Amino acid sequence: MPKYNYVAMDAHGKESKGTIEVASQNEAINRVKEMNLFPTKIVEIDKGKVKPGKKAGAGPKAGAKPKGKGLSVNLNIKIPGFSGRVKSKVLTTFTRQLATLVDAGLPLLRGLRVLEKQERNPTLKSIIGELALAIEGGSTFSEGLAQHPKVFNRLFVNMVKAGELGGVLEVVLNRLSEFMEKAQKIKGKVVAAMFYPVAVLVVATAILSILMVYVIPKFKEVFAGMLDNAQLPAFTRFVLAISDTIKDHFIYTVAGLAVLVVLFLLFKRTHFGRHAFDKFKLKVPIVGPVVSKISISRFTRTLGTLVSSGVPILQALTIVKETAGNVIIANAVNDIHESVKEGETITAPLEASGVFPPMVISMVDVGEQTGALPEMLLKIADNYDDEVDNAVAAMTSLLEPVMIIFLAVIVGSIVIAMFLPLIELMNKVGGDSGGKGGKDD
Repeated sequence: MPKYNYVAMDAHGKESKGTIEVASQNEAINRVKEMNLFPTKIVEIDKGKVKPGKKAGAGPKAGAKPKGKGLSVNLNIKIPGFSGRVKSKVLTTFTRQLATLVDAGLPLLRGLRVLEKQERNPTLKSIIGELALAIEGGSTFSEGLAQHPKVFNRLFVNMVKAGELGGVLEVVLNRLSEFMEKAQKIKGKVVAAMFYPVAVLVVATAILSILMVYVIPKFKEVFAGMLDNAQLPAFTRFVLAISDTIKDHFIYTVAGLAVLVVLFLLFKRTHFGRHAFDKFKLKVPIVGPVVSKISISRFTRTLGTLVSSGVPILQALTIVKETAGNVIIANAVNDIHESVKEGETITAPLEASGVFPPMVISMVDVGEQTGALPEMLLKIADNYDDEVDNAVAAMTSLLEPVMIIFLAVIVGSIVIAMFLPLIELMNKVGGDSGGKGGKDD
């Protein structure tokens, strides 16, 4: 009777290997299932000549894999700007795929191995492999995730930990994937809405640079010949001075702009600067309503998702504070945390912050009184997702005429500056002609 080597997973995702003697491969599969194991590989010894857990030709690949893995780590360290991070879109796709596999009954470890094979992002592929190794070594999934804080934030880790403790990991992964998909959807809408204004601004900057560097200096030469070095209008001299500065000191001009940008970024990193800038983003016309609605949507959805997944309210508020993305919102969440810690309600600090509208405060109050706070928070988030769509559409429709008017003012000012000397010249010529006509009479 033939012998079969098998590799299988138990209910906790741990790998088990062994050998059984049965008549056929189908019988071997049934025998492994009777042992309450999930078979992942069954090979007949006489035919395959392959040891359990290894595929044919796995030797060279196993040798090459650590080498590639080491190369990936070195690249992540050496290349500035990458730092081992994974794009949110890639991470969202991974979370949805893992949630689908686990929800379908596939053990977690097996699901990670499947995703590792098909993942194209080298950084995430390496991390998935490390997660699988951590689980094989006896660690929990949340403990493995916590080893990669640059990729999996505290929200991700704590939700998974709550799912593990409650035995509802598949439910939590589905909630997490839905949360990430909606956040990615909102981000995509905002980026798409900002594409047109940014494109117009780039084209306008290029056109103005050409005017300042090439076109206006030609006018300066013309004016010098026509007006016999007479005094030009003040506004014309101002525009010509800007043109001369940009043309003759182009490198210094670019360096000056770069210094201004760096100073602004450094200012943003200070406590006062970040507070002032985040407050400005919430209050600035046109863009402010979009930023405010996005912040409220993120706050309510994050808190609602965490609490509904079993994360304690104080711990959830701490995570929300860290992932708020806005200092003003984070300060409001900190006040809420202190209020709840003292046994008080969420509503009072929400109202005192001055950031959240009355509708949100009322719905949170109702949720607290009825004991359905997570559900109410998620309803607020869904409502504000629609509000974000409307706010983005309004922002786009307002930005277009604002950009057009701004460009018209800039270009019109340059045209006026160039025509003022011509107008003076025509007036002078007209005056001289009138004087000569009077003498002839």
